[in-house]
Order: sequence, then C-alpha cells, then structure tokens
Amino acid sequence: MVKLVTDSVSDLPPEVVKKLEITVIPLHVHFGQETYKDRVDLSSEDFYQKLEHGSTFPSTSAPSPGLFAGVFDDLAMKCNQILGVFVSRKLSATYDAALQGVKLMKKKCQVEIVDSALGIMGEGLLVMEAAKRALAGAKLGELTSMISKNIPRIHIRVSLDTLEYLARGGRIGKVQALMGSMLKMNPILGIKDGVAFPAARVRSRAKATDWLCEFASKFNKVKALAVEYGTNVAEAEALAKRIASVFPKVPIYLSNVSPVIGTHTGPNVLSVTVMED
Repeated sequence: MVKLVTDSVSDLPPEVVKKLEITVIPLHVHFGQETYKDRVDLSSEDFYQKLEHGSTFPSTSAPSPGLFAGVFDDLAMKCNQILGVFVSRKLSATYDAALQGVKLMKKKCQVEIVDSALGIMGEGLLVMEAAKRALAGAKLGELTSMISKNIPRIHIRVSLDTLEYLARGGRIGKVQALMGSMLKMNPILGIKDGVAFPAARVRSRAKATDWLCEFASKFNKVKALAVEYGTNVAEAEALAKRIASVFPKVPIYLSNVSPVIGTHTGPNVLSVTVMED
C-alpha cells in the first residue's frame, strides 16, 4: 500500500484528507517572534484577523527536514511505499526539505518525492487523484507516472484585489510587470511551470468573478474543479454554483486558502482550478 503525503499549501478540505487517508505536513507562519503551524495552531479565521488588524506583517517558511523524516518514519511502520507530492519548489523550500528528510530516515521504505509544479488546489486535486488510486491498489511507479501526465492538465487562475501582499512577501517574480498601472485594477494570476504569471487585468471584483467563471467554462472535458477563497465564502459559493450549472456532473471542491498562501495573496483572494479529464 502506498501512503500519500502533501503539505498544507495543497488546501485540501479536512473531510477529503480524512477520507483519502492523506498525511498533510503544515508549513509555518511567523508573526514576529511567534511561529504557528499552518492550520494546526493557527486557523484561517485567526490568521486573517491578525493579517488585517495586527501591526506585524507575517512571513512563511518550510517545515524542517527532520520533521519530514519523522513523518516518513512513522508512515514506514504502516506501509512499504510513500509518495510525497509538494508545492512547486520555485515557490517554496518545502520540496527540497522533503528530499533531505528522506536521507534522514531511520526506517527502510521506498519514498518518492514529486514537485507538483503547482500550489493550492491544483496541487490538491493532483494529490486527491493519486490518493484515490493508491487506495485502489496502484503502485508507486503507476502513481508517479499518472502525476507527471496530469500536471499539464491542471489550470489555476487566482483573482486578487491587490499585489501588495505578493510584493511584501517577495513572491512577485514575473508578476512584476503588472505593478505599474494597477490602481483600481484586479489582477488575475496563473501558475505555470511552477511560477506565478499575469493572466489578465479586470476593472472590478464582479468582472474578476465573471472572468474566472468564463475561464472554467471554456474547457470541454473536466474531471474535477475547485473554488477557493480567503475570507469571502459567500462569493466563492456563488462562483461554484455558477460553474456547477455548466458542469453539473463534475465534482467541485470548495476550499479555504491556507494562512501560508493568504500571507502572499491577502484576504480577498478568489481562485478557480480546473483538472482536465
């Protein structure tokens, strides 16, 4: 049996984690001298309260290699193969820490570490598909092959109401080009080859939501969808409902963006992820 491990940036809903027996390793959020485990001792609600009303701007960090080694060793007592699927190594040091963690293991077990080249529920949908197949008896080689084939079939678009948080967190990268005339504009970003890129600019939040809906609707064969939000669940539910009317038989997962991601996007993030069939 293969056991699946991922990080908290995958934004997997808790009920999915439980049902598919996925192990989630939290990244860290730092407010000054205080360090929190993402979603373990810092909920999304508490995080956004601190982000909007606190005086200290947060930072984020990857788990230590030692923590990965401990998790892998614990799982090695229950299985003989482990598959770790993590956030893009171009966005986080998590993947590299996981690789180092494998070298520190005390137990014998076959462990494969994969760079999803994605984040949020793009990474999450990939992990879910692998976990379902693992529970059905698929072996490690089959799962890694499936993942590499599916990475190009996953499409993420994220609407922000400001680039301020990305700039503060140093994750601006290719999005720098958008920084110019951004007054009263809602940037929409994508993730490709592991990094964020500017996808569109629209003039209002309503237009941004329309854009996300149209983006998702243009795909022909869709296996799964996800809609994510920071603080505005009603907005996300409304978008999910609109998309569901286009794809009535496709599962749509509603998910809350993790504090680690929220550090770089701000509270008013809204995203849609499409996994092509």
